[in-house]
Amino acid sequence: MPVRYQIAGRGAADIADSVETGIRTGALPPAAPLPPVRTLAGRLGVAPATVAAAYRNLRQRGLVETAGRNGTRVRHRPPVTSRLARVVAAPPGTVDLSSGAPDPDLLPKLGPRLRRVAAAATESVGYAASGPRPELVDLVRERLAADGVPVHTGSVTVTSGALDAIERLLTAHLRPGDRVAVEDPCWANLIDLIAALGLEAVGVPVDDDGPTVPGLRAAINGGVAAAVVTSRAHNPTGGAVSPARAAALRRLLAAAPDVLVIEDDHAAELAEVPLAALAGAGRAWAFVRSVSKPYGPDLRVAVMAGDEASIARVEGRMRLGAGWVSTVLQRTVVEMWRDEAVAATVARAKQEYGRRRRTLVDALRARGVAARGRTGINVWVPVADEPSATSALRERGWAVAPGALYRLASGPGIRMTVGGLRMSEVDKLADAVAASVGVVGATHAAGTAR
Repeated sequence: MPVRYQIAGRGAADIADSVETGIRTGALPPAAPLPPVRTLAGRLGVAPATVAAAYRNLRQRGLVETAGRNGTRVRHRPPVTSRLARVVAAPPGTVDLSSGAPDPDLLPKLGPRLRRVAAAATESVGYAASGPRPELVDLVRERLAADGVPVHTGSVTVTSGALDAIERLLTAHLRPGDRVAVEDPCWANLIDLIAALGLEAVGVPVDDDGPTVPGLRAAINGGVAAAVVTSRAHNPTGGAVSPARAAALRRLLAAAPDVLVIEDDHAAELAEVPLAALAGAGRAWAFVRSVSKPYGPDLRVAVMAGDEASIARVEGRMRLGAGWVSTVLQRTVVEMWRDEAVAATVARAKQEYGRRRRTLVDALRARGVAARGRTGINVWVPVADEPSATSALRERGWAVAPGALYRLASGPGIRMTVGGLRMSEVDKLADAVAASVGVVGATHAAGTAR
């Protein structure tokens, strides 16, 4: 369906504002094409350079993107609240495998820990006592050191989630126009954040062992100022940096010490493979671990270790803005990390996610469907036609995420999250995927979901 929203304005700022209004109101939905520069210039009676400047402004703010021969279009998730954001991604009557969220039934219960925090809170925390809680910092150092992160050479702080940490690190070190190496495909929020910051994402191919060495070498030779690497449970493919790959990447990064290296270990305690860290390979580095997946998305806490300069910049910027992460949340994390019952719950969740993911991957492969999912809660399926595959699955009762949200130059695919999947549904889902992606003659492997 063609987009009928009429862009208005005489100057570049007015035209850009008009496009933003269309995005905000939903009149210009995600992926909507914008008129070619000369076409819109003729319609508005302005110089093509004026429209080009407006489009450039919108690109720098991450609202639109250049789609090659397809011209300019609205980004899939532009950084502006839209009425469309209120639309539920999974249509009624479908099983939602698109969200990337953990299974609520596998999360530790917050109530008992919050009650203990409340009982121990004798007074409100004021500005003077703000900042990272010492008891949390001590636990962070202990836990990260056990995983081989060189916390002895740097500092530790706390942010409001992994994406908050990454944003603060990028803005502390980079300037608009700088290039950032990211896995391709990679976490959709990261691609959107980089665009919103006026930075340029440079794709690095990724396999089951992490970013490829030739890919990262090409990105470094191309002048990237930073590289973001997912340690384990790569979203969306499930890859994890292996020890051999980590050693090769460390050698490469050691030869490019000015590149900021950010590691995202969002799966943390849910990861089924040991950590192979890159931390400390260069001068500027940061290792980020979120608590959202193992303990609950509403715990907006991530812990971060890094070189002293990077951590100091992040903390200094926080003091000028948000101030600090709530000490109530920090104390809750401490309670959960010290609770053996919580540790047992997280261990069971790790086993259950692994069982669901492996069973689904096996069921898909038994039907002739290529699937990736070495670790984590996601399964990636390469497809020839994303819109057709997602639409066909939706008609069969399954909501999955289109790969376009996660890709730069890599091939199309769909992402399915096992957080909302039950073992009894695996065979039915695998049959639906095989039918939706056009696998012909796939044989049913009895009992794959048992």
